Amino acid sequence: MRRLGFYRTILCLLPVLHFLLHVGFGMGRGAPDLLAVGLLLLAREVRTGTAAGIGFFLGLLEDAFSLLAFGANALACTLLGVLGSRSRELFVGESLLFLVSYLLLGTWLRAALHWVVAGDDVRRDATQALLIEGPMDAVYAALVGVLILLVTGVWRRDPSM
Repeated sequence: MRRLGFYRTILCLLPVLHFLLHVGFGMGRGAPDLLAVGLLLLAREVRTGTAAGIGFFLGLLEDAFSLLAFGANALACTLLGVLGSRSRELFVGESLLFLVSYLLLGTWLRAALHWVVAGDDVRRDATQALLIEGPMDAVYAALVGVLILLVTGVWRRDPSM
């Protein structure tokens, strides 16, 4: 059995690492979206209302650095938290394939929700944002998220460990 406390600690540190890379080190788009990865994984561990609250809080933190689309990240992360929490009722599994596809789809969905909610001043071309950059960013974030879980040892193939 995985150590639940250590697992939740790692999940709570992912958003901190996200802001450290994006803002602290100034990597911007060069850093993976660990905010979505942490939110998606944490949402599967808590109730729907709690996941929505966590998503709203993390979205507001992200919006604090956005001048033109304030509220877009809050709404996108809130919806992502709700959907992530509800996903555990639809998909039961802890396989590597599920984890990668869940993180990939969830991270792309966050970018798509943000694009839809953001104003015209912030939006890029739909093809560029949703079909080129969105999937590439989602693959990057999903792979980094899975790598972090494997390196820290909080996710194992054998659930009895």
